[in-house]
Amino acid sequence: MNAIRTATSCSVLLLLLSALGSLVGAGEPPAVDLSKLDSPVLLRGDDKTAFRDPAVVYHDGVFYLFPTYIRTEKDGKVYSYTAVSTSRDLIDWTRPRILTPKGQNLNYCSPGNVVRFDGQWVMCLQSYPIPGLTRSGPLRWANQDARLFTLRSKDLLHWSEPELLRVKGADVPREKMGRMIDPYLIEDKDEPGKWWCFYKQNGVSYSWSRDLKNWTYHGRTSSGENVCVLVHDDEYVLFHSPANGIGIKRSKDLLHWRDWAEPITLGQANWPWAETRLTAGVVLDLRKEPGIGKYLMFFHGVGPGKTRTMDNAYANCSIGIAWSDDLIRWGWPAKE
Repeated sequence: MNAIRTATSCSVLLLLLSALGSLVGAGEPPAVDLSKLDSPVLLRGDDKTAFRDPAVVYHDGVFYLFPTYIRTEKDGKVYSYTAVSTSRDLIDWTRPRILTPKGQNLNYCSPGNVVRFDGQWVMCLQSYPIPGLTRSGPLRWANQDARLFTLRSKDLLHWSEPELLRVKGADVPREKMGRMIDPYLIEDKDEPGKWWCFYKQNGVSYSWSRDLKNWTYHGRTSSGENVCVLVHDDEYVLFHSPANGIGIKRSKDLLHWRDWAEPITLGQANWPWAETRLTAGVVLDLRKEPGIGKYLMFFHGVGPGKTRTMDNAYANCSIGIAWSDDLIRWGWPAKE
């Protein structure tokens, strides 16, 4: 009888431990199986739509993808927005939802990244004014009024109104700041609480702040656009977009930079959707994330055609993905 009671008690204990283990495991995000991706394209543009300049956050098992979302309206006018789409597995994505107001003098787009600061999420992005832009007109880019902004959120889905980033200092009037695009925020690797904003102006310029509101200009270096900055082996690693591909620079002190590795072009030679240009790479360090364990790069491809036109710059642009263990050798879904 005692043996029966002991066996029963052990069985109950095992069931309780199993149930407890299930409850603990329930809070863990599922593994992301990169081998199940059947295409490098995550969001595909078409003849009325372009997805460009991705920013991505991975939080609580969910990927939040914030692309520039460009739409051609029925009257032929072209508008740019920042949108959000989410996924748990990198395969199934929600329909992109627009976050920013409509207006060709606004065109809030090209989010650089999203950081956690003072109990909120902070996204940096740009305005990209192109008044009167139509698909039937000539290819044009933003005018001299392009500036940098931040949005704030508690849940990554609902965002505040844009707030001007005065990266040249509070005493520099908005009209004197000069054309600037493609911001990116990163905390100093040696001095916690000190933040840097990199942005495209005279190559890449960078300013620092402790509150993300009051900024001091620091300097510049030669670079392409769409900068993304990580820390790797106690150095800053700067990804940028030259004429084509993703270039990489490294620095220990933000003053002396060196080129590192050849520009990354992935499978562009076989991708008509990126034939014109492969660009705007943003890299997430998810090596320590259970079920991922790699660097993930999100980028956009422009195509088809060898030359940029209205039909592949403001339409037919798609968001792609690649991954790496060392930032040099990259993999991607083999099929297209």
